[in-house]
Amino acid sequence: MQKLVDGIHEFQRNYFSQDQKLFETLAEGQKPLALFITCSDSRINPNYLTQTKPGELFIQRTAGNIVPPYGTVHGGEAATIEYAVSALKVKDIIICGHSHCGAMSGLLDPALIEKMPAVKAYLEHAESTRRIVNENYTHITEAERRLVLTVQENVLVQLKNLKTHPSVAAAVGRGELKLHGWVYKFETGEVFNFRPDEGQFLPI
Repeated sequence: MQKLVDGIHEFQRNYFSQDQKLFETLAEGQKPLALFITCSDSRINPNYLTQTKPGELFIQRTAGNIVPPYGTVHGGEAATIEYAVSALKVKDIIICGHSHCGAMSGLLDPALIEKMPAVKAYLEHAESTRRIVNENYTHITEAERRLVLTVQENVLVQLKNLKTHPSVAAAVGRGELKLHGWVYKFETGEVFNFRPDEGQFLPI
């Protein structure tokens, strides 16, 4: 906690004053560029990664960057998505997975999460990911490659779940919203974007 408290004091001393006008304008409202959906993993900092300032990203974080299909969970995920699209009028939604994802490791090896019933239940929203990897990629047996593949496939599955949300479907249909699938490799700083025309993730 002391490190966090010290950080607040440093922020107030050295950073707030430099951007004071920016912070004052934030009191007037927000108009983010995009909704950024990513994992709760502490190794990911969306603003740092995209070099955006406060007010520029609307961020949703869940275990495994999971987006439950509309109507299956009456919780913060659906409310956040709906607010971003209907109230804030974001033009883009990014679902960003990442390397070495613990949630995806648990999806591949249920024994890792056996004593975490809430995590186990939440990962049911990625069951399609597990089935795709286990049934369609039996030729890939090396653990690290399977995890990378699972992270990628999960981003695509969650994009499909995202499209079940009425606000998203309507905005996409009007041509006012675009959806993007990213994978961030934090140990190299690389970010890969899914290219539907090529059917693969390619470096941004």
